[in-house]
Amino acid sequence: MSVGENIRKRREKLGMMQAQLADKVGVTQSMICQIERGTKVPTLPLSMEIAAALQCDIQKLAGDL
Repeated sequence: MSVGENIRKRREKLGMMQAQLADKVGVTQSMICQIERGTKVPTLPLSMEIAAALQCDIQKLAGDL
């Protein structure tokens, strides 16, 4: 699974909307959508913020949930 797919699965598991995640990490909902679709790759600092917002470690986003 890709990082974007893992982010989407984790976000949905927590019942969080893309806009809520975007707000927590300081990016647009469009950016989260692009990351989840795999058209954008998040930077390491953004990946760390996303992992924190999704209450998991960055390794979980890089590997299988």
